[in-house]
Amino acid sequence: MGDTYSRRKVEIFKALAHPVRLRISEELIKGEKCVCDITALFSFDRTTISKHLSVLKSAGVIIDRKEGLFVFYSLNLKCLGKMLNCLSGSVEAELENHLKAVRMETKFQRP
Repeated sequence: MGDTYSRRKVEIFKALAHPVRLRISEELIKGEKCVCDITALFSFDRTTISKHLSVLKSAGVIIDRKEGLFVFYSLNLKCLGKMLNCLSGSVEAELENHLKAVRMETKFQRP
């Protein structure tokens, strides 16, 4: 059973491990969006966006619902917002530390 859980987690992380899919997920954290609104965020054609949405849906990250001719997507993985906030904080801290180190190095290299 533990192996099944691990595989499932890996599947979710793989789905999120693409810049477009991560950005779509981040947008859906803010709330449900029509596929037309998601497509407008990118300079790709609708087919490319649909493929990314399909990967996210297959992994269980997002769900869809149809309303007439429109398809709306929302986040199914409700904990994703907290996880991405945690990652963002960690990445920001890492970048700040790196910038401080570069500044200190530059300061000590001046003649």
